[in-house]
This record gives sequence, structure tokens and C-alpha cells, in this order.
Amino acid sequence: MQAAWEDPRIENGMQQQFRRRRELMAAGGKPLGWKLAFGGPTALERLQINAPLVGFLMADAVVPSGSTISFSGWKKPAAEPELAVYLGKDLASGDDRRATMDAIAGLGAAIELADVDHPSDDVEGTLARNIYQRHVVLGGCDTKFAGGSLSGLNARVFRNGAEMANTSEFEALTGELIAIVCHVANLLAHFGETLRAGQIIIAGSITPPILVEAGESIGFHLEPQQPIFINFAAAV
Repeated sequence: MQAAWEDPRIENGMQQQFRRRRELMAAGGKPLGWKLAFGGPTALERLQINAPLVGFLMADAVVPSGSTISFSGWKKPAAEPELAVYLGKDLASGDDRRATMDAIAGLGAAIELADVDHPSDDVEGTLARNIYQRHVVLGGCDTKFAGGSLSGLNARVFRNGAEMANTSEFEALTGELIAIVCHVANLLAHFGETLRAGQIIIAGSITPPILVEAGESIGFHLEPQQPIFINFAAAV
């Protein structure tokens, strides 16, 4: 199997994405970590890729649970309940599964807020736009799940207070957790970056993306952790 970056769409898109990341950091932005997308079997086949796409997260993208977000200027708002992987050690290219598991300090809940403003079939363009990333809500690191074990976790997703999903199938739409963390380390190394202790990875939506409208709310309860939620401002 060819490496992800041997696909010219990914090579070119990531080069543009990293250029934007460097610009943000030069302007004082603080890196937070990374995001994954399109890791499910259907998405991989549709986009003709062999691993999830990778984007970046900046610290100023984080909004507290319970916040209200405006969609002003957005084209197609979406919310995605995701697992957040917290890294306690650096991971280098080629590190094996055991090293990857040892590097995972814990897991937590996340809701990514995205603006699907570009056709996903254009892999290069999607990567160049950092895979629609706008904001992220984080629930914090639960060290009981160090090593990346999903045993004992269950996800409940709520829309406007009504439960819309209840699942423990966390990897069906994302790919296997340890494998995709390894993938991030390998991909970053190709572009001269390192997956570092203290960073997080949001691992991809565990449900199909939720297209949201003004005035709605989305909640995510990653049991047994505390729930998180986000509100969307009413239309004006």
C-alpha cells in the first residue's frame, strides 16, 4: 500500500495547509493539535484514499462547553461529536502500536464545529482549507482511558435536548483508533513535523456530520464523563 503522501492531491494539499499553519503561528497563534476526517470505509472509497485526511487545530479555536456560536458568514454549518486523544509523549514516524498506546495519556469528548464550504471530492482543496475546521469544544482528558482503550465508553448525542444517537461503535466511521494515531505521526513526519506530548487529536466524527441550523443546540455525553454541549445563535 502506498503512503498517503504519495498521492499528489494529499502532498499538494498538505503543503498548502502547513503554509497556512506557519502563517498563523508567525502571527502569534498557538498550536493545539490535529484533526482527522473521512476515515470511514465509505469515505475512503469515495475519495480514493487509504487513510483519513489530517488537518490542524489552533488553541484559539477552542470554545467552552455551553457557549453560543454565531454562523455569520458560514455556508454550511456542521457539528461532529468526536473522541479527543490526549498525547502524553512524543510519537515519531514508524513508532509501533505499543509505543503509540504508551503515548496516549487519556481520552475525552469533543464537538468539532465545521463549515462545509467546499466539495469534499476535491481532496487537495479540502486539505488546503484545513478540512472545514472552525471551532472545537473539549470535555477534558480522562486518564482512566490512557492507552486508547475504548472499553467502558458509550456515546450519546443530543439535538435540541432529544437523543439522536446512542453508540459504542466509535471506530466505524473513523478507522481503528491506534492505527489512525500512528498514521498522524507518520504523515506529520513526512512534512517535517512531530506529534508531540501535550497535543490532542480529534479522531473524526463518530456519527454522520450533523448539519445544524441557527437556534439549535448539540450535546455530547461520552459516558461516564461529563456531557458537553454547544448552542447556535438564533438567526437575526
